[in-house]
Amino acid sequence: MGSENLSQDTLAEHLLELAMKSGAEAAEVYQSRSLSRPVFFEANRLKQLETSQSEGTALRLWRKGRPGLTVAYGSVDPQAMVQRALALSELNQPEPVELVSNSQPSYPDLGEAVSVEVLVNWGKEAIALIRNNYPDVLCNSDWECDVETTRLINTQGLDCYYNDTTLSCYMSAEWIRGDDFLSVSDGQTQRDYLDPEKLAYQILQRLVWAKENVPPPNGRVPVLFTSKAADMLWGTAQAALNGKRVLEAASPWAERLGKQVIAPSLTLYQDPQAGPYSCPFDDEGTPTKSLVFIEKGILQNYYCDRTTGRKLSNGTTGNGFRPSLGSYPTPGLFNFLIKPGSASLKELIQKIDDGLIVDQMLGGSSGISGDFSINIELGYRVRKGQVVGRVKDTMVAGNVYTALKQVELGSDADWNGSCYTPSLIVEGLSTTGRNN
Repeated sequence: MGSENLSQDTLAEHLLELAMKSGAEAAEVYQSRSLSRPVFFEANRLKQLETSQSEGTALRLWRKGRPGLTVAYGSVDPQAMVQRALALSELNQPEPVELVSNSQPSYPDLGEAVSVEVLVNWGKEAIALIRNNYPDVLCNSDWECDVETTRLINTQGLDCYYNDTTLSCYMSAEWIRGDDFLSVSDGQTQRDYLDPEKLAYQILQRLVWAKENVPPPNGRVPVLFTSKAADMLWGTAQAALNGKRVLEAASPWAERLGKQVIAPSLTLYQDPQAGPYSCPFDDEGTPTKSLVFIEKGILQNYYCDRTTGRKLSNGTTGNGFRPSLGSYPTPGLFNFLIKPGSASLKELIQKIDDGLIVDQMLGGSSGISGDFSINIELGYRVRKGQVVGRVKDTMVAGNVYTALKQVELGSDADWNGSCYTPSLIVEGLSTTGRNN
C-alpha cells in the first residue's frame, strides 16, 4: 500500500477523463489509503491485535461553474461517481474554480513503520514500569502504527502524493483506593519511535502527586496548565487566526495585524517539517510553508485556503484542508507550535505560592468567544512551590484572550494532538471548589 502503488493507480485519471467527457470544465480527485495495526492492552494484559485497511476517493468537478462533490469508499464505480457529482452540481451556485497546477509530483516518505512485535514490547515495558511501583494499578493502553497514502490529481496538471507513517500510543492507569477512584492517562504521537519509559514516568509522577486528596483553593490563583492540558487555550487562538473567521468578522483579532494581541513572551507558528504532523502539501495541492502567526505577542498572519486567501487579497497560505473526505477544503492547520520558555516543569511549580495544576479536564475548548468554565478531572494543589495533593470537585473559569496576556512558559514542550505546547502558568482565572 505504498505511495508508488497509489500513484500508479489509473482510477483517478479515469475519473477525470469521464468528468471532462461528461461536460465538466474542471475536476479533481483526492485519494486516501490507510493501513493500521493497533495493539490493545486491558487490565495489564495483551488483549487484542488488529489490522484495518481503508480506502476513500473524493471527486470534485465544476460544470457551468457549479461545483459537485461525491465520495466513495472501497471499490469505485467511476461512471456512477461522475453522474452523482454532476447531479449535485445542479444544486449549487456557480463559484470560481480553485485548482492549482503541478509543483512537485512526489515527496519523500514521512516516518518509519515498526512491527507489531515492537508495539507489543513497548506496551509491556510501559505497564511493567508502572506496576513495579504501583502493583495495585490497572493499566489499559493501545499502541498503533498507521501508514497513510495521499494523492491529489486534477485537470490543471497537478499530480502529487506522499506516504505518511505515524506511531501513537495512549495509556491510562486506574487506581482504586476504597471509595476513591483515580484515572491518570497520557499518550505520545511520533514518526519513528515511541518512548515507553517517558510515558510511564509521566504517569508515575502524577500518581505520586495524587497520593493525598487535599482541599482546592478558591478565588483567583495562578493556574498551571500542563502541556497535556494547555491545548484548551490554544484552540481558541487557532480559531481567532482562521482567515474564514476573519472574513466573517467573527474573530476578535480581525483588523489587528501588526498589533499586540497576547503576551510578548508568546510566539505561535507552523512548520511543515516539524514533528509527527509534518505535511508537504495541503488538500488543494498547495505546498505547505513555515508561517509565523504571532511573534512576541504581535499578530503577523492568518491562515487561509485558496478561496479565503483570494477574498482577503493575500493568497493562500497552504492551509486548505478537508475536515473529512466528503468536505470542501476550508482553512485548517496541520500543526501548531508554541515556542517554549526556559523553565522546567519543576521550576514552574516552584514559582507558585498557592495555586493549581490542571492536567486533565472535562469539557471541550472555549470556542471563538474565549470564555470557558471547565471541570478539572485531574488537578493538583501547589503550596509554597510544592505539589501537596490532588484536588477534586473543582472548576476553573476565565477568558482565554485575557489569560494569554500574562503567561509564563515552561521548557517541556510536547505534542498534544497536532499542537506542540509547553506547560504554562496563567493569571486571572477564577477557581471554585468544594472543600473536603
